[in-house]
Amino acid sequence: MRELRDVIAKNICDLRTEFGLTQLKLAEILNYSDKAVSKWERAESIPDIFMLKRIADHFGVTVDYLLTEDHTDSMRKDENYIRITKRNRLFISFLATALVWLIATIVFVTINIISPDSALPSWMMFIYALPTSAVVVLVFNSIWGKQKLNYLVITVLIWTLLLSIYMTILTVTKHNIWILFLVGVPAQIIILFWSGLTMRKIK
Repeated sequence: MRELRDVIAKNICDLRTEFGLTQLKLAEILNYSDKAVSKWERAESIPDIFMLKRIADHFGVTVDYLLTEDHTDSMRKDENYIRITKRNRLFISFLATALVWLIATIVFVTINIISPDSALPSWMMFIYALPTSAVVVLVFNSIWGKQKLNYLVITVLIWTLLLSIYMTILTVTKHNIWILFLVGVPAQIIILFWSGLTMRKIK
C-alpha cells in the first residue's frame, strides 16, 4: 500500500509541476485544502476514488495514469478531449437549469388553462424557478466548478427563496411582510464569515 501511495504522490506532483500549478492553486481547483494536497504529494495519504477521478480529469489523464509508474500515450487525453469535456459539463449545467424554466413554463400555461382564477397567480411559477435554478447551479458547481462560486450561488438561493415566500404570502393573503427579508441579513453575514474561514483554511 505504501508503494501505491508513493506512485500516486509522484504522479500528482509531476502533473502539478508540469501544468505550472502550486499546491494552493491545485487545492482551490479541487475545492480542497493545500494541506491535503501536500499530504498526497508526501505520500502520507491518498485521495479517494472520486478525487482521483477529478484530478485525472483536470490534468487530462486517466485514473490508471495516477496509479501506475509506467505511462503510455493512451493514458493521456488530448487537449481537444479536455476542451470538449469542459464544454459538455457547461452544457449539461445549462440544460438542467433550462429544464427548471421549461417546467415552470408548462405549469404556468397549465394553470392558466385549467384554473385561471387560482388564488396563487400562475406567474408565481417563474418566481419559484429562481431558487430552484440556484439549487441546480449549486449542485453542478459543487461537482465540477469552483468552491468560491458556491458562496455567490448560496447568496442568490437565500434571497430568491425569501422572495418566493414573501411573494406567496403577499399574493395569497395580501399581507406585506417585508420584514421577512431581515432574515437574509444574518444569513448573508454567516455566508461571508463562512467563505472567509474557508479561504483562510485553504491558504
